[in-house]
Amino acid sequence: MAAMKPRTGDGPLEVAQEGRGIILRMPLEGGGRLVVEMTPEEAQTLQKELQGALE
Repeated sequence: MAAMKPRTGDGPLEVAQEGRGIILRMPLEGGGRLVVEMTPEEAQTLQKELQGALE
């Protein structure tokens, strides 16, 4: 059975450095948040890909 944890709300988009990793917390449509941990190198790659998509 899955652990029952209280929902803390959707909250805003957040990016924070925690230890050696970077944590992205993104609110999702319909509730909840997507939480992704990545390395600084992965964050740089994501930045380049997002910049390319916005051009």
